[in-house]
Amino acid sequence: MNALLRLHQSTTRFDQLIADWGGAALLLAIRLYVGWQFFKAGLTKIQDWDSTLFLFAEEYSVPVLPPELAAWAGTFGELVLPALLFVGLFSRPAALGLFLVNAMAVLSYPALFEFSCPAAVNDHFYWGALLLALVAFGPGRASVDHWLSRRTP
Repeated sequence: MNALLRLHQSTTRFDQLIADWGGAALLLAIRLYVGWQFFKAGLTKIQDWDSTLFLFAEEYSVPVLPPELAAWAGTFGELVLPALLFVGLFSRPAALGLFLVNAMAVLSYPALFEFSCPAAVNDHFYWGALLLALVAFGPGRASVDHWLSRRTP
């Protein structure tokens, strides 16, 4: 039993270090990847605002909000919230906000489910899962949030 305990201790000696820094690297990668997906969508919207307004008025069925307000809100969310994720500032609220933007995109564009390529809707499910992971685990050590939390008295 002693040999088993020593073997176990030798194989788990770096677990905490790997969890701390490997987890930080993974959470940073998730923040950058998911943030970039939404940021690209926001850039596309502002590049042709007339088309964006047309799509929100004619193609998307955003509940409750008027089309122009939905276009502004969606574009704002796709540009500002990823920027917060990139640096890791207000990361949990930003991830939750992007989760809601993502959910609204899926709900307001039912044609996603009709495409012959299931990747169109699957991407939204993957992004949603990654965003919920950020909400649950936070941004990790490589973030402004972590830096600020260490300076709180």
